[in-house]
Amino acid sequence: MKILFISLGCDKNLVDSEVMLGLLAEKGYTITNDEQEADVVVINTCCFIHDAKEESIMTILEMAALKEQNLKALIVTGCLAERYKDEIIEEIPEIDAVLGTSSYQSIIDAVESALQGKQYRHYDSIDFLPDNSKNHRMVTTGTYMAYMKIAEGCDKCCTYCIIPKIRGSYRSVPMEELVAETKRLAENGTKELVLVAQETTVYGVDLYGKKSLPELLKKLCAIEGIQWIRLLYCYPEEITDEMIRVIKEEKKICHYIDMPIQHCNDHILQRMGRRTNQAQLKEVICKLRQEIPDMVIRTSLITGFPGETQEQHEELVNFVDEMEFERLGVFTYSQEEDTVAAGFPDQIPEEIKEQRRDEIMALQQEISYEQDQELVGKEMEVLIEGYLYEEDIYIGRTYRDAPKVDGCIFVNAEEEIISGDFVKVKVTGAKEYDLIGDVIYE
Repeated sequence: MKILFISLGCDKNLVDSEVMLGLLAEKGYTITNDEQEADVVVINTCCFIHDAKEESIMTILEMAALKEQNLKALIVTGCLAERYKDEIIEEIPEIDAVLGTSSYQSIIDAVESALQGKQYRHYDSIDFLPDNSKNHRMVTTGTYMAYMKIAEGCDKCCTYCIIPKIRGSYRSVPMEELVAETKRLAENGTKELVLVAQETTVYGVDLYGKKSLPELLKKLCAIEGIQWIRLLYCYPEEITDEMIRVIKEEKKICHYIDMPIQHCNDHILQRMGRRTNQAQLKEVICKLRQEIPDMVIRTSLITGFPGETQEQHEELVNFVDEMEFERLGVFTYSQEEDTVAAGFPDQIPEEIKEQRRDEIMALQQEISYEQDQELVGKEMEVLIEGYLYEEDIYIGRTYRDAPKVDGCIFVNAEEEIISGDFVKVKVTGAKEYDLIGDVIYE
């Protein structure tokens, strides 16, 4: 039996997909990328915002059409399956099995039941934390890089966000499990470890009674073979002096932090249910840069939140101009049902949201270009990720770039380089988001 697996949404969802792939492969199923030869299609869905929900539904419908040809079973897992558990099979009867966000370990039962013509539904509590310590996930990001999900769920309950209702409360993965999995990954060639969760900064509070990310980082840094450790999804109010000190002292930790702030106006932040104000945001940003001068800060913003005035938008533009974030993404507000903000009366038209987003991104492009120009002439360590045959050039990333979300560096080399190799590169040119460089030979 051949299975086509489609993973949508975030990197945290991807880790769940990789666990399912590992379970399927261990059971003897063959994984294929060809929908025409697949006996079974599994879609791990996302529904964080409207566009993600639409992509998930369209993908399901597209795969459902294959049941008129060769497809024997269609299985839907993840966030959309969790959020619409009462409607999804009724609305799309071609679906043979559904699994909730905490039920992905039941993928084998789902596949086998579906192939026997039995409809299968399984929903563990959204507060259940599966034990993956004995599961060998199938890493799909290349042997040299892997995501590590250190926790599940979220307790923040921002007014625009549906995640707590479909992913449950915050649950940290025990430290010994994360260390053991990292050792397995390192033995299989992983060099860059990207730590993810809905929020990484409060890791361990539920298990150990304190923020334990610094301790976890030290243990992961001690594992042979791991060369880069990267931190994503760090909430600004939870960043401690101890955490900054560990990032500064441990050589394997990239001087890169993903710190979503969403806005800077105090009133909007309060309506969002965020737990910081503008003064606190400036304080943590300044502290990070003071303690670690080459720190790269990535953040994300939301434009057009209900009630956002033109003046508040201009305040956000000025804030971005002043802070000069190295990396920045902007999303237009998505009115999600079953969230507090969806019921706010002062919703903003889509065209205004998009205009405000485009204005900030145009400013960020200028900031990014100026910062990249300052890197010309410098030497940097680069992780090679591939080779572009038509251009005869390699492509890679510096510590300044997280996979999939940031830019890259195009590298000229006189000798062949293998994907996953680290090389020293001199930067010779810069674009808005990407760099160009030459390998330095000793």
